[in-house]
Amino acid sequence: MTSNSSSVVILSDLGTEIVIPACAIIGIAFALFQWTIVAKVKVTAVDSKSKSKNEGGVDDSSLLDEEEEGVNDHSVVAKCAEIQNAISEGATSFLFTEYQYVGVFMVIFAFLIFVFLGSVEGFSMKSRPCSYDETRICKPALATAGFSTVSFLLGAVTSVVSGFLGMKIATYANARTTLEARKGVGKAFITAFRSGAVMGFLLAANGLLVLYITINIFKLYYGDDWEGLFESITGYGLGGSSMALFGRVGGGIYTKAADVGADLVGKVERNIPEDDPRNPAVIADNVGDNVGDIAGMGSDLFGSYAEASCAALVVASISSFGINHEFTAMLYPLLISSVGLIVCLITTLFATDFFEINQVKEIEPALKNQLIISTVLMTIGIGLVSWLALPSSFTIFNFGAQKDVKSWQLFLCVSIGLWAGLVIGFVTEYYTSNAYSPVQDVADSCRTGAATNVIFGLALGYKSVIIPIFAIAVSIFVSFSFAAMYGVAVAALGMLSTIATGLAIDAYGPISDNAGGIAEMAGMSHTIRERTDALDAAGNTTAGFAIGSAALVSLALFGAFVSRANIQSVDVLTPKAFIGLLVGAMLPYWFSAMTMKSVGSAALKMVEEVRRQFNTIPGLMEGTAKPDYATCVKISTDASIKEMIPPGALVMLTPLIVGILFGVDTLSGVLAGSLVSGVQVAISASNTGGAWDNAKKYIEAGASEHARSLGPKGSDCHMAAVIGDTIGDPLKDTSGPSLNILIKLMAVESLVFAPFFATHGGILFKLF
Repeated sequence: MTSNSSSVVILSDLGTEIVIPACAIIGIAFALFQWTIVAKVKVTAVDSKSKSKNEGGVDDSSLLDEEEEGVNDHSVVAKCAEIQNAISEGATSFLFTEYQYVGVFMVIFAFLIFVFLGSVEGFSMKSRPCSYDETRICKPALATAGFSTVSFLLGAVTSVVSGFLGMKIATYANARTTLEARKGVGKAFITAFRSGAVMGFLLAANGLLVLYITINIFKLYYGDDWEGLFESITGYGLGGSSMALFGRVGGGIYTKAADVGADLVGKVERNIPEDDPRNPAVIADNVGDNVGDIAGMGSDLFGSYAEASCAALVVASISSFGINHEFTAMLYPLLISSVGLIVCLITTLFATDFFEINQVKEIEPALKNQLIISTVLMTIGIGLVSWLALPSSFTIFNFGAQKDVKSWQLFLCVSIGLWAGLVIGFVTEYYTSNAYSPVQDVADSCRTGAATNVIFGLALGYKSVIIPIFAIAVSIFVSFSFAAMYGVAVAALGMLSTIATGLAIDAYGPISDNAGGIAEMAGMSHTIRERTDALDAAGNTTAGFAIGSAALVSLALFGAFVSRANIQSVDVLTPKAFIGLLVGAMLPYWFSAMTMKSVGSAALKMVEEVRRQFNTIPGLMEGTAKPDYATCVKISTDASIKEMIPPGALVMLTPLIVGILFGVDTLSGVLAGSLVSGVQVAISASNTGGAWDNAKKYIEAGASEHARSLGPKGSDCHMAAVIGDTIGDPLKDTSGPSLNILIKLMAVESLVFAPFFATHGGILFKLF
């Protein structure tokens, strides 16, 4: 069976073999370069007297409209270094504990993959006819089992390393951002943003490089059997996402238990500021930002990226690219990611080098421009790659048939994903930033107490789902019409192609948040706290990206699963599929219930401990005695390790149980149901929580006449806002972000185990 693809590809196979690793290495080099610049800010008391010169050697004092504050105060620098150390140690020890537990799980699951996939052909070593083309001979199922296991472990390790590096970078940068904030808001912004960029580029480039090397190593064994080769690569996505799930859930429970505990006792009962050093939960709270928002998010976006690539490669391997062994066209998804790295590199320079930021009001536009510039440049990049790497027409596998596709149609598929991502990002920002009316309305509703605040916040979250869902729907319809499931997979990759910039903005938020905490704890002046708060308020926009891309990735994986499991069509009217749909739609609620309750019970322990310390340690409120930070850190660690297991097990076991007992028809229903309901719950939860958080910050900052009328910190109005924010914490940082992993993970796991389910699944229906 050959399939026609007419013209020759411009970019040679050798060119592809050079371009992909070269781009990845440039990305890593750029990250290390940014790291060296951040490292120039010294957190020891020696350097603070010498005036810093900026790149051109100009004396900065003339550029800034803000005076330098306490730059020569050595005790402050020492204090910052001490706090930074405590946060870094807490985060490292938590992640090591988490990884020990997750490591055990990884080994068990790797064993399961090997046994289940090996048993498809009864562990025989003989070659077999290919699944999609009986006339050709493919490698034995046992080989796929072995290689899938290896790629699963590789994906898992890469994911863990991504999260860990992100956390290290963030804890390295937080105190440096605080110290730079003494020289004005512009300096602090650049330090925080550069540090975010280090994480973004390291992660995107590592993910790409490891995937590329894995494909080339596996190719040595598989040779011409590309179908088997790319089927075994899907384990990479499964490994990445399963680690991300535990990182996100564990980190999310950790950070929110500490945050809720610190807020309820500190702000509401004792009326002390957010990051007051007298508050026993304050170190745990700042550690939480790094393990949840940074390490968890790093693993999560790496997982999305790995899965989108795997979904596209699996479909391509049974299309004309794979059948005719067109290497360059086959690696089109990786080429898009490579160009994405270069585009993001240029985009980053706009924020750090081409334009200077001197005032608070310039911060949010600068971050917004990052998204716009990267999207516009990336559209050009996609056009270039599509022109160079694709034949002018080719065929794509579409549920058993081959569909004729032109290269310009594929260009549109990727672009629409990219632009849908931008739309979702802006809508998220509109609903969660306090510069716009939705959040200001929520803040205004605090006048009449916490209840109205909660009602307005929930309504805002539900409403914020509308436009993102239309954006996702349009991109699915267009990309599917043009290029079937492959179109959907590359649309997801389009959305993730500017991942380095998205991650830089994402990591920048928690780094600024931490910087503010350090400023407060080190007893720095109020102006510095105001500057870091201004930085932090601008960084809440990219949660939408992760959820939007998860929906597309999941659909593409679902399509690959349906093809691989030989399901002719998914018919909702059959009882098998319909019961699956119902159960699948219920899963996000079950999962959210588990994570919310975990945060609640962990926060309960934290509140009791913080109260106990305030009541029993003499001189704590007066500031003469030090609180016992370590106990609070331990409470968060123990709670999150214990509580991350049940939700994780729910997601990992559901596809296995459904596939083995009820078979692939019911499983396809479960995947469709969880995708459809999970996206809605995830968007509304994230945006509700984000809106409550920023409504509180809006009242605290008092930047406008309206905000000042709602009262200073400590007014009734502010108290109502704090309660809303506290309810929203687990929504926006635990349940919401973890749901997008639930959607993807169940789909990729079903795809990896598809050969087993197709052969041995559906035991119950076979018996009865």
